[in-house]
Order: sequence, then structure tokens, then C-alpha cells
Amino acid sequence: MRNEGNILFVGVGGQGTISASNLLSAALIELGFDVKMSEVHGMAQRGGSVSTQVRFGKEVHSPLIEKGKADYIVSFEKSESLRWLGFLKEEGKVISSLHEIRPYLVNVGKEAYPEETLKEMTEKGLSVIGLNAQEKAIELGNAKAANMILLGILAKELGLEKALLEKLIKQYFKPALQEVNLHAVDAGYALA
Repeated sequence: MRNEGNILFVGVGGQGTISASNLLSAALIELGFDVKMSEVHGMAQRGGSVSTQVRFGKEVHSPLIEKGKADYIVSFEKSESLRWLGFLKEEGKVISSLHEIRPYLVNVGKEAYPEETLKEMTEKGLSVIGLNAQEKAIELGNAKAANMILLGILAKELGLEKALLEKLIKQYFKPALQEVNLHAVDAGYALA
């Protein structure tokens, strides 16, 4: 397990961005890290951008990640990874779903959607893990479990034991949602 880290979760309202970062924060606290988390909802209820920043280490003084300092960007919607790319450190990594949620201005033809997001990032030499987490979550029985698939990938990248996440899912999730989220985390570890 790493000794410290800066992780930026980004997505659109309703994708479980905050749930994933809360679960990661709980796991890191269980491991004895000092953890700080901030969240920005924006117009989340209307499909707007949502971001959370999780910082952990021996001693953390601020929940905010400076530009160019994020070890990971975990993106639940592919264009959101581009929007926040300035926060990624040079040797950082992007973990992104290929899922698209087109904003209002794109739908009415006033803006263009960045179709080649992941291609652009890899051409810049960035380390990117891209997958259709939404599609995989649907296969598992619940599209909303895409966030746990991405969290599973991140957790394995960080060296976080899967058993700890499983324990916390059983502790914090309603019984009806536990099984699909456990399978989603498992799928994430397998895909990492």
C-alpha cells in the first residue's frame, strides 16, 4: 500500500462519485491514514459536473489537490477526465469509464463533445486505463455499480486489500445493494 496519495474523482451527478470517494476514504481511515476529502456538487442534480478530492498520508493539512499534483484521476464520464486533466501529475494515471453523458449545450448544438478523449490523452503520453464500466455494471445487474468497478481498479492500483472494501460495503450499503456492489468491486480488481 502507498504511503500517501492524491486522488481526484470526477463525474456527473448521479454516477456515485461521492459514494466511491466516501468508501475509499473510510478504507484509508481504517488503515490508519490521515484522510481529507472535499466535494463539489455543482449542478449535480441536473446532470452537472461533480468532483471529489481525496488526500491521504501520515499527515494531511488540506483536502484540496493542487494543479499538477493528483496521482490518479478516476473519471465516471469520459469527457470529465479531460476537463480535470490539469490536476494530474506528470507520472499520474487516468482511470476512466468510456460512458458518455452529453451536456445540454452539446445536445442543442452549441458545443462539441470531445469524442476522442482517451485517444488524446494517450497521444500526450499519459497512462490511461479506459473501459466501459457502465456496460460491465449492467452485465452485473445494476448500471449504478459502475462506480464500484472503477473504485476496484483504483484500489488494486493503490495496493488496497479487496477484503477491506468488501467489509465496508457490507457495513455501509443496504443489504439489497451489497451483492451487486461486491461483484462490481471484484470485477474492478480483475480488470486492473
